[in-house]
This record gives sequence, C-alpha cells and structure tokens, in this order.
Amino acid sequence: MKRETCDLVIRGGSVFNVFTGETERADVAVADGVIVGIGRGYAAKAEYDAAGKVLLPGFTDAHMHVESTMLTPEEFARLAVPHGTCAIVADPHELVNVCGVQGAEYLAEAFSRLRAGDIQPLDVLMQLPSCVPATPFETSGARLDARATLQELEKPAFFGLGEMMNYPGVIAGDADTLAKLEAAKTLGKIVDGHAPGVTGDALNAYLAAGVATDHESLSADEVCEKLARGMYVQIRCGSSANNAAVCAPLMTAENYTRFLLCSDDKHAADLMERGHIDDALAQLVALGVPALRAVRAATLNVAECYSLRGHGAIAPGYVADMVAVDDVTNFHVGAVWKRGVLTAEGGRALFSAQPYLPAAVRDTVRVGKVTAQSFCIGAKSSRLRAMYVLPNELVTEQVVLNVQRRGGDIVLPEDVCKLAVVERHFAGGGIGLGLVKGYGFRGGALGISLSHDSHNLVVLGDDNAAMARVVELLKEAGGGMALVGKDKEEVFPLDVAGLMSSAPAADVASGTARISRHAREMGVREGYDPFMTLAFLALPVIPHLKLTDRGLFDVDAFLPVPLEADA
Repeated sequence: MKRETCDLVIRGGSVFNVFTGETERADVAVADGVIVGIGRGYAAKAEYDAAGKVLLPGFTDAHMHVESTMLTPEEFARLAVPHGTCAIVADPHELVNVCGVQGAEYLAEAFSRLRAGDIQPLDVLMQLPSCVPATPFETSGARLDARATLQELEKPAFFGLGEMMNYPGVIAGDADTLAKLEAAKTLGKIVDGHAPGVTGDALNAYLAAGVATDHESLSADEVCEKLARGMYVQIRCGSSANNAAVCAPLMTAENYTRFLLCSDDKHAADLMERGHIDDALAQLVALGVPALRAVRAATLNVAECYSLRGHGAIAPGYVADMVAVDDVTNFHVGAVWKRGVLTAEGGRALFSAQPYLPAAVRDTVRVGKVTAQSFCIGAKSSRLRAMYVLPNELVTEQVVLNVQRRGGDIVLPEDVCKLAVVERHFAGGGIGLGLVKGYGFRGGALGISLSHDSHNLVVLGDDNAAMARVVELLKEAGGGMALVGKDKEEVFPLDVAGLMSSAPAADVASGTARISRHAREMGVREGYDPFMTLAFLALPVIPHLKLTDRGLFDVDAFLPVPLEADA
C-alpha cells in the first residue's frame, strides 16, 4: 500500500507473467526478501535500473548431480548463479555411492557456506539417493538399505528421495526397494524417478509405488504415456544426453504445466561455454516452444511439482528470486536476485565462498594390483558379446563379434576396443572385462574414475599395458581422467571423491577440454564425448548392455551375462 519504504525496487523493466504469458511494463517492489508489489510509485532504500530488460522468476534445475559438473559446490555456484539459477534439486547420488551419507553432508555444508549478505545465494533441495548402489550387481563405496533410508529421510536435510533407478526392483516388488518408497510416502517426501522404456503395466506399477517424475524417456510415445499417467516429465539438457528435441513438439496447451527443465549431468566446460538452465530455455524456444511454456518449465512448474509454495513467479507474496534477461528468445542473463539480494550481474557472481574439503571426500581411490595381464580376455568361445554405443545417446546395443584367440588373449577386430571396469573402493581386485564397438579410439587407452553410478574406474583401450598404466595414473591422482598413447601420458585429477576437482572452474573447463581433445585426436568419433560417454558404460540401469566390476550386465533381463555369446 506504499505506506512504508521498501528494501528494493527494480525499475524500468518488463515483468513476464508466468500465469498469463503476458509481459507488463512495471516496477517490482521487495521487502524482507518477498515481492510486495508490482506497479509504480514505490519508495525504496535501494533501486535497480532494469530498463530494456525482462524480469523472470529465478530458474530451478529440477534434477541434477552437482558432482557431474566435476566442480566443487563453490565453483559450481559461481558458474550457475550468474546464469539465473536460483535453486537446484540436487541428488548427490555419485558422492554417496563413493563416500556414504558423508558425501551428501559435504555437499550441504559446502553450499551453506556461500554468502551474499545474510542469505545463501542458491537454494539446494537435497534428495537422499535411493540406489546405493544402483544395483546389487556391482561394488560401490557404500550401501543404504531401507532401514538406513528411513533414518536418513527423517532428517530435515533431505527434501525427498532421489531418482529410483532400480525400476526393475520396483516393478518386481522387491521388498527392500518398496520399503524405501514407503519410507518416503510415510514422511510425505517426494520421490524422483528414472524409468527408461518403462510403459504399460510396468509403468502403472512404477507409478503406483509413488514415483512422481522421470527424465529418461526413450521416445515421444513414452513421454506422452508418462504424461497421461500423471508423471512430471523432466526435459534433460545435459552434456551427454539431451531430449529437448523430442519433448519440445509435445508441449501442448493442455499439458505444458507437466514439463520440467533439468540438466542431470552437465560438466564444467559446457556450463562455461553455454550456460545452465538459461541455455536449456534458449534451446526450447529455438525448437518452437512458446516462451510461456518454456519459462514455466524452469519456474512455476518446478515449484508446483515439489510443493515449493511462494516460489516460481513474480507476484505479490512470492519469494523475490528474479532474473533480468535481454529477451525471452536467447535468455542472456544480466542480473540475478536471491530473496531480493543481487547475487550476480554481468555474468559475475557477487557472493563469497569459503572452500571446504573434509577428509571424507579425499583419497578415495583404492585399487588392487593391476598389470597388463589383468586385461587379457581368455574367452573359451570365439563369439563374444560387445557393446555398440548409440551416438549422442546413453543407450547401448548388443552385438556379437567373431574374434580370434591368441596366447591367452583375443585379437581385437577392427574398430573394437577392450573395456574394463576396475573396482576402486576397497582394493578388492575385481575387474569386469568387455568389448566396445564403434568408439573409434586406437593406439593406447583412456579412463575415468567418474563412472555412473558406483564410480569404479572405467578404462577403454586396444593395448593392455596402456590400460594398466591408465589405472596407475588414476590411482596416483586420487581419481580423474587419464590418457596413454604411444608418445604421450596425460591425466587431469579429480581429487574430490574421484568425481570433482578442487581446481577453479576455468582450470577444470580448460583441463578437461584439453584431455578430451587429445582423446579425440586418437580417434574418438563425433557423437561420443571421449570421457563422459565412457562414464555411462558402467551404468547398469540404462539399456541394454553394460559392464560392471563383476562383468557384463543385461539391463533388459536385469541379470549378469557372460562375455561368451554362446554360453
């Protein structure tokens, strides 16, 4: 009612209305971190000139793993907030699979130390990982059963239950898996999903168990069926997977409120070069999605899905999380406010961060003795299963190869590499061996310690000695990305849980780009990220054939399978 002076008035801009899709020339008044009025004539202690800008609600990433950026929480925030990100739904699945619940505690504490005045510049809605490990057919650094899940979910630190990747366990009625879902239901906490290819009766069962969202649909028909059955569909715009082109034409006037934007896994170089949720918004609009439908997917839709009252809109009574952009086509961000406090301007973060690296997330790579002999494939059959990785996808097809055997090993056919998953949590010596066709790499080996979801070491190559050397380099570095060729050795350390780097974001972006470029020079084809695609070949919840430290895994049958095709 303009009887008192506001804390802040943003003048001269246009307000984008997520309820109507209209844009209104008006000032926005803020008091005590809340929007108190939209109009003219407000007195304020501070003013901001937003002339020529469009004001949008702050963006929320509806599902992401901070660890997959390969950045510490402080460095991630410095990159993401200037791109308009005011909140993230964070599933620390990777950290917890390596370090147990202490990994999630590290993430929460690190973010809590960020400060812009008296406020934290980024809301972090922490999900408790539901699948530690993702399946019982691999070795991870920790285990959370149903009892532990209930105990942890009771803590206010956890907003909900993270993506339920063990969809076969849900559908089959596995008692421990269902007990985790029941724990979330009892506590009134949301459950995120992960259900590639799940349709029909299986989808009915999965949803009846209490799952609310999904980011893994494999086709347009699957997206439509999930929407029709009441799911929120997360449009994923990540580094290794992007389904924006599939989802964009499906966003209709009737259903667009059921779509959410997320990055899932987006690494440092992409964040620096392209942005975060602002980049995803620009992609949707470029694909023909009206601005209202796109913006809702990053704001009010997310707030409604996760019951975040007072978030997701610029309206009286709503939290003053706002973003000033040049337009609603390219979404170039000029300024960001969190609860009315300016947290970023001109692409620069305006908050402080105290570095925090506890012992629990250091020195986590423990590998048994590995030699060149460790990578010999002594198959009894000449017909072997191999993975073919679909370009620009996380899905792998199974192919059968005819191979020759020589001296206790096999002779690799053309355009085929060996793949190894080496257990790295307890130095137990477990190594799963397989074959990959189509990657293009030749002349050595490359490997990474960030490998979904148990994060054992994944090594690909055509030279046993080079593969053994890659393992040694990763062990010495405490984790990372490593490459060995005839005349080169290179490693980029990921010294925080073997997943993230303690280096500044610019160094992470340049270092990972450099080693990836060198891998590309050794033949890795376009359509595959040299290291990030590799990181998903050990993920036994994405169809169809994957490799763990215990051997090949048929995701469709949800059972281990031998390397020999006729066994």
